[in-house]
Amino acid sequence: MYQKILLPTDGSKYAEKAAEHAIWIAGQSGADVIALNVVDTSSLVGLPAEDLTVRVTEILKEEAKKSLDIIEEMMSELIKTQDLKNIKLIKESKEGSPADVILKTVEKEGIDLIVMGTSGKHGLDRFLLGSVTEKVVRSAKCPVLAVH
Repeated sequence: MYQKILLPTDGSKYAEKAAEHAIWIAGQSGADVIALNVVDTSSLVGLPAEDLTVRVTEILKEEAKKSLDIIEEMMSELIKTQDLKNIKLIKESKEGSPADVILKTVEKEGIDLIVMGTSGKHGLDRFLLGSVTEKVVRSAKCPVLAVH
């Protein structure tokens, strides 16, 4: 049924819960999983010093790599412990506004399903959906599984 599943991740507990679902669905359907971390450079506009922007971007890129590595480790473990088909994992890190980059990736890659957490690393639990998740749910041209 699904051939390409997009798994946006920011390293949050919600993203890790979403990863479990995405990996299980991919293991049952034979879909590829594209784990995507978006370094939110839109929030860096207006920082007073260019060197500060560069340093913050590098820190965010390191965090992105860590979150993608966590997904890879989770996938390896779940494949070992559950009866899942071998899953192809594609790890991507991009820069920009997270919701916009996610939606562009859906179009570019021909994504069949998005599996994402309801709130991100910087979200507040008092909201039903994080702003990125809400924008993706409202605008995506494919099904979205929002995991809490």
